[in-house]
Amino acid sequence: MDHQHSNNNLKNIGFAFGLNFSFTILEIIGGVIFNSLAIISDALHDAGDSLSLGLSWFFERYSNRQRDQKYTYGYRRYSLLGAVVNTIILFIGAVIIVQCTLGRLINPMPPHAFGMMGFAILGIIVNGFAVWRLRGSESFNTKLVFWHLLEDVLGWVAVLVVSIVLRFTSWYFLDPLLALIITLYVLFNVLKNLRKTLAVFLQSVPENISNTEVIAQLSHIPKVKSVHHTHLWSIDGEHHVLTTHVVVEENTSKVEIVRIKEQVRQLANTLNCEHITVEIEYCDTECTMYPKNHDAC
Repeated sequence: MDHQHSNNNLKNIGFAFGLNFSFTILEIIGGVIFNSLAIISDALHDAGDSLSLGLSWFFERYSNRQRDQKYTYGYRRYSLLGAVVNTIILFIGAVIIVQCTLGRLINPMPPHAFGMMGFAILGIIVNGFAVWRLRGSESFNTKLVFWHLLEDVLGWVAVLVVSIVLRFTSWYFLDPLLALIITLYVLFNVLKNLRKTLAVFLQSVPENISNTEVIAQLSHIPKVKSVHHTHLWSIDGEHHVLTTHVVVEENTSKVEIVRIKEQVRQLANTLNCEHITVEIEYCDTECTMYPKNHDAC
């Protein structure tokens, strides 16, 4: 099932890349012909998106490789690497667009409103279809692509509104102003996604999971006196890892230990933990990681 899900991610990213790259070429041509900085800025953004989509497809495909002796957890973190590279590309593109936009704000030039309107409608259709294809994606990398394309749809809706206004007014400053707003909005979300991606890279506790609550639930398992050295982190934002040391009474039998481990696994499965390591310790033994806590028993 997970393999099928990964294949769907690859197909959808590949489809979005082909659609986005083709439309980017049209945007560059149309932006120059219709003298619209909003279209050109979106074209540069889409060019970055196209490169990001290509890299996303590569890293997503590479991340599906089976684990081996070199990468014992597998290659899933390459998907995260793709998200980081995409973020850097989009950030650089946003900075370039802001620089171009500031000059046009000072000396606005009249764009071709009717051409902007046509491209806006086409942009909504093309990017909207790509968003529809990527809906429900779960991987960090694919989610990042989904939100970028959704931002494109919203951007084209704004371009459509501005093009209608320019058909009846001479407010030419709206074109570069819109380009600036779109770029800053994209930049804000790019940095927000970067923060989340880096949190996974730095092995923080996964979002929506409380390490304190996990420790409390483990401690309430029958025959468990205490737990320590409990760590939760994520491989790629979807598949997590749990390691913990469980202290039990001296008279705990082998059958009871097996039962305790099974309950730990059941809890870990609810947290989407793919790798689980449980070390059992008795009250009269000392943990190699921490000095023995005599109050635990």
